Amino acid sequence: MKIVVAIAFILIIGSMASALFYLMRDQGKSNRTVQSLAFRVGVSIALFVLILVAYKLGWIEPSGLR
Repeated sequence: MKIVVAIAFILIIGSMASALFYLMRDQGKSNRTVQSLAFRVGVSIALFVLILVAYKLGWIEPSGLR
Protein backbone atom coordinates (compact mmCIF):
# COMPACT_ATOMS: atom_id res chain seq x y z
CA MET A 1 0.00 0.00 0.00
CA LYS A 2 2.89 2.35 0.73
CA ILE A 3 4.21 1.86 -2.80
CA VAL A 4 0.83 2.71 -4.34
CA VAL A 5 0.60 5.91 -2.29
CA ALA A 6 4.18 6.87 -3.18
CA ILE A 7 3.50 6.34 -6.89
CA ALA A 8 0.33 8.45 -6.65
CA PHE A 9 2.26 11.28 -4.98
CA ILE A 10 4.91 11.12 -7.71
CA LEU A 11 2.16 11.32 -10.36
CA ILE A 12 0.61 14.30 -8.59
CA ILE A 13 3.91 16.18 -8.37
CA GLY A 14 4.75 15.31 -12.00
CA SER A 15 1.38 16.59 -13.12
CA MET A 16 1.89 19.86 -11.27
CA ALA A 17 5.34 20.23 -12.83
CA SER A 18 3.99 19.60 -16.32
CA ALA A 19 1.19 22.12 -15.73
CA LEU A 20 3.78 24.73 -14.77
CA PHE A 21 5.86 23.87 -17.84
CA TYR A 22 2.86 24.18 -20.18
CA LEU A 23 1.77 27.41 -18.50
CA MET A 24 5.19 28.98 -19.07
CA ARG A 25 5.68 27.58 -22.57
CA ASP A 26 2.22 28.08 -24.12
CA GLN A 27 1.40 31.24 -22.13
CA GLY A 28 -2.28 30.34 -21.87
CA LYS A 29 -2.85 29.67 -25.57
CA SER A 30 -3.48 25.93 -25.27
CA ASN A 31 -5.56 23.65 -23.10
CA ARG A 32 -2.68 21.47 -21.86
CA THR A 33 -2.33 23.26 -18.51
CA VAL A 34 -5.98 22.66 -17.68
CA GLN A 35 -5.74 19.02 -18.73
CA SER A 36 -2.67 18.49 -16.56
CA LEU A 37 -4.32 20.06 -13.52
CA ALA A 38 -7.50 18.06 -14.12
CA PHE A 39 -5.38 14.89 -14.16
CA ARG A 40 -3.86 15.94 -10.83
CA VAL A 41 -7.29 16.43 -9.30
CA GLY A 42 -8.43 13.05 -10.61
CA VAL A 43 -5.40 11.25 -9.18
CA SER A 44 -5.83 13.02 -5.83
CA ILE A 45 -9.49 12.00 -5.59
CA ALA A 46 -8.68 8.43 -6.62
CA LEU A 47 -5.96 8.26 -3.95
CA PHE A 48 -8.35 9.54 -1.28
CA VAL A 49 -11.01 6.99 -2.26
CA LEU A 50 -8.41 4.21 -2.35
CA ILE A 51 -7.26 5.06 1.18
CA LEU A 52 -10.84 5.08 2.45
CA VAL A 53 -11.60 1.71 0.82
CA ALA A 54 -8.35 0.20 2.10
CA TYR A 55 -9.22 1.32 5.63
CA LYS A 56 -12.75 -0.12 5.41
CA LEU A 57 -11.43 -3.45 4.09
CA GLY A 58 -8.78 -3.65 6.82
CA TRP A 59 -5.80 -3.40 4.51
CA ILE A 60 -4.46 -0.45 6.52
CA GLU A 61 -4.89 0.42 10.17
CA PRO A 62 -4.32 3.66 12.05
CA SER A 63 -1.16 3.64 14.11
CA GLY A 64 -1.85 6.72 16.24
CA LEU A 65 0.64 9.30 17.41
CA ARG A 66 3.85 8.12 19.00
